[in-house]
Formats: sequence, C-alpha cells, structure tokens
Amino acid sequence: MFSKVESVGLFGLNAFPVTVEASISAGQPSFDIVGMPDIAVQESKARIRAVLGQLELKLLGGKVTVNLAPASVKKIGSMFDLPIIIALMRLGGIISSELTDTAFIGELSLDGALAPVNGALSMVLTASQNGTKRIFLPIDNAKEASVAEGVEVYGAEHITQIIEFLQHGTGLFPEPRYIPPERKYRYFEDFADVMGQYAAKKAIETAAAGSHNILMLGPPGSGKSMLAKRIPSILPRITFEESIETTQIHSVAGIINPCEPLVTSRPFRAVSHTASSVGLVGGGSIPKPGEISLAHNGVLFLDELPEFDRRVLETLRQPLENGDITISRASGSVNYPCDVMLVAAMNPCPCGNFGNPLKKCTCSEKMVSAYLNKISQPVLDRIDIQIEIKPVKYDELAERKPAESSAAISERVQRARDIQAERYKGTGIKSNSRITSDIIADVCKLTPDAQEMLKAAFEKLGLSARAYDRILKVSRTCADLDGSADIQKSHISQAIAFRSLDRKYWNR
Repeated sequence: MFSKVESVGLFGLNAFPVTVEASISAGQPSFDIVGMPDIAVQESKARIRAVLGQLELKLLGGKVTVNLAPASVKKIGSMFDLPIIIALMRLGGIISSELTDTAFIGELSLDGALAPVNGALSMVLTASQNGTKRIFLPIDNAKEASVAEGVEVYGAEHITQIIEFLQHGTGLFPEPRYIPPERKYRYFEDFADVMGQYAAKKAIETAAAGSHNILMLGPPGSGKSMLAKRIPSILPRITFEESIETTQIHSVAGIINPCEPLVTSRPFRAVSHTASSVGLVGGGSIPKPGEISLAHNGVLFLDELPEFDRRVLETLRQPLENGDITISRASGSVNYPCDVMLVAAMNPCPCGNFGNPLKKCTCSEKMVSAYLNKISQPVLDRIDIQIEIKPVKYDELAERKPAESSAAISERVQRARDIQAERYKGTGIKSNSRITSDIIADVCKLTPDAQEMLKAAFEKLGLSARAYDRILKVSRTCADLDGSADIQKSHISQAIAFRSLDRKYWNR
C-alpha cells in the first residue's frame, strides 16, 4: 500500500517542494522516516503516535516507511508533522479525497492541535510557484500565508478540522487574502522636538534619502541617540515587494505578529554592543538571520560603536558592501539579504569629551588614539557620511523655536527616493548608495565646476577610489534632494564635508 502528499521544506529563506511518500508492508511493526530527516523530523514519529492515540486510530500496524523526497536534500524542522500524518491517513483509508495541487505544512502538538511554524510565507510562495492551488497549515500562520497570490490558504486549529474538511468539505474556509490597511504612521519621536543640530539633521536627511551609511561622533549628551531614534519618522515608504522580502526574513526568525503578518514599515534594529558576530550577521547550526538581515530594507543602529568587539565589527564589511550575507555550515549555505542603512554613534574618546569646548578631556593622546582605532579603516570606508555632533547651545534651547517636523523632512526624502526609483527602474538598484561601478559615470553627471572641485579634492586630500565613488553617490543624493538633474559644485562640496571626520580624528 502506498500514498503520497505534497509539502514544502525550508533551509534559510530557500523553500523547496517535498513529496511525503508513505508505504506499509507486512513485517515486524516499525515506523521509519527516511529522506535525510534531521532530529526534529525524526521526533515527528513520537508526536504522530501520540496524536493517533488521541484520535483512537491504529495506522501503524506493520512496517511503515515514510520517505521525504527528494532524498538528496536535508529536511529540517517540524513542519512535516502534518503532511506525514495526512499521508498515513490516506494509507489507512481515513482520507480518500483527491489531493491534487494540495500541500500541507504544520507542527502537531500531542493533543492534535496545530502549532505555528517559522518561514510560512517563504514556503507558501514557493508552493504557489510550483503549481499548488491550496495549502493547509496552522491557523496562526494563515494570515501571513494569505499574502501569497494564486493559492487558497486554509488555516486550522486542530488536525480534526482538516480531516473533517477532507472527508466532507465542511468546517474550514479559505483565508481572505491579507491586504495591509492604508495607514499613516505617527511616530512619537519627531525631529520637531530637536532644537538646533541643523547640520546633523541635514546629514541625516541626506542619508535617509539615499540609504547611505552614517556615523555620528560627539560627546555624551550631544543628542546622537536622540537623533538616531527619530530616523524612522523620515524614512521613505516601504514598497510591497520590500514588505514581502522583509516579512520572509522576520518569519524565518519567528518574530512575525500573527495579527499583522506583513511588515509594512521599514525596520529599525538597535543592537547592543554586547552582540556576538552570530547575533549581528547570523549563524547557528541551522543558520538563522542576524540583526543586519532583520534590518533589511531599513536601519541598523549601532550605538557606542567602539565598544563592539572589533572582530564583530569586521564581520560587517562584506555584508555592508554587497547587501547580502552568506552563512556556510556543514548542513549547507544560506544567503540572507541585508540591504541596510547603517547608523552608528560613538564618543570621540573613552571619557567622551575630546574636542568638547564645554568640558575638558581627561584622556591621554594614546588613549584617544587606541579608542578611535577600534574602528578599522575598512569599516570607516564603508560609511558614506560622517558628522560631528556638537552640544546644543544655550540660546538654541532657551529660544524654543519650533524646529522642522519629521513630516516635512519625510516629504523631501520621499521625493528624492521617487526620483531614484524612476532612474533605476529595471536595474535592481533601490537607492543611490547601491550605484554600481558600471553605471556610476552615467547617473552621476557633473557640471564643469563640480568636476573641477572633485578633481582638486581628490588630489589634495589623497582620496581612495572607494572614497571617490562614495562622494559621487552622496553628491548624487544631494542633487536629488535639490531636484537637480546634474551634480552641482555645491553638491560635491556638501558630500566632501560629510567625509571629513576620518581626516580630523583618525589621521591626526
């Protein structure tokens, strides 16, 4: 006797179709699962036995073999509980309905309840692309799965609901496709509350408009964290495609809200300096996404940057450059996207007062140098904008003059991003920070004055090729904010000013 049921496996973000085959033959009673199952899959046997006992079903008499095909690919996780028990019930004649173009995903509790699984959206999208027309899974995954087009999603709380539906066609209904409501996000932290700091706010606006990495350096109390926390209020709207990408990563990590399954705002991930390299870039025996991937399409905020382990910071170099991270393990390699805007903040020295006109620095020259050099030059090179945050002056605080709101800044940022979206249509490039070397000359056209200024700066400052490219990219964003087709001298000047701190502090 033989039966088969379709399912989906997952490794990282990579989902793949799996056929669950079940057979029973005469012989000593046994229950084997083959097809490269991991420990969690092998443990399905105990959960399935318990559920069959609860349902008073005896389907395991004789030699039962379950094969997860293709057998050449390792199967990881508990999502095969449901398809395996359905295959056994077809084998035992309890379910006789046709299951063409139907897939099953879900973990079983010992009482037959369906527990949610991670990565449901990736699995359902893959199932849909491979011709699946309907899919059964835990109710807590149903809204998330319903984002996928072209497939009917049936969410169930208990295995008996699925049995009833497959036997009689009653009890379950397709989940309505989830469409996020139109909403205007109101952030409690608004740039209108920030007095002074005009240069810093301009730099942050530029960074947000082009998704440029930014470093804020200044003494304690100057407002670095306060400025960083307000960045979400000016970020451009996330597109539907970006929402899907981000949701897939969050789903794999198990941090999806079942009631609001689609990520509809750009992530802002603030990471403690105690984070390990695994916590920051991802890892584990079964590779999970790290904070840099959870921040995909949004912001990764690293406060107190020199307090991070230097080796941890070095792991960011390639992900920041490439926009993705590959994690290799014995079980295989996983690629996670991590196209982020890095926002970093730091003090200029251990006591925090080096260069502070209001307080005396107590650090020696050697201590200052050692502290700053915790940040390597290759890491600094990947930060497009570097700004010094000065303490706010008394007059600026006492005046209490209303500052520009986040809403006003956000409008300019969105206009600049709309220009970039049109410019890079069909290229896969989302923002100026990702301009590739093969098109940089075409999209960064300079006026003669701007060309002359950049040449002079290159020769006088001894800029590297990487610094040259990054100045061009930032100046392109400055021009977009001004609505200028060509890069002007003022835009070059601004971009150069945004990269002055490495010369002031690191090359003293």
